[in-house]
Amino acid sequence: MVEQPYVLKPIGRVESCLVDPATAPKQGAEGSPAAWLVFDERVGDGLRDLAEGDDVIVLSWLDRARRDTLVVHPRDDPSSPLRGVFSTRSADRPNPIGLHRVGIVAIEGLRVLVSNLEALDGTPILDVKAVLDPTVDR
Repeated sequence: MVEQPYVLKPIGRVESCLVDPATAPKQGAEGSPAAWLVFDERVGDGLRDLAEGDDVIVLSWLDRARRDTLVVHPRDDPSSPLRGVFSTRSADRPNPIGLHRVGIVAIEGLRVLVSNLEALDGTPILDVKAVLDPTVDR
């Protein structure tokens, strides 16, 4: 099999008071402060129809994660047995893509204030997807 390169271009960055991976919450609902998603102008039209109160999924590139890790102690707890990274939410993994369900608190132009985002300041944003309501076809 010939490996094809994939090019991912960030569409924005996270602005957060979280700067140290060691002290950041492991998951968004574990005390994460509000944070801003700051989008590039080139994707501004994609923000249309987002609204305060919506929940969205943010895909990020965990740029400070280790990419050579395949086995971890869950939640960085050495007393937990080692597990393969694909059975955990560890940031350290071959392709460190972050998956974050957040709530939209406010929208100011190309800036979207969200709750429950544990990503560090400067984390690249790859995409944003709506959380679908199973009763509504989008």
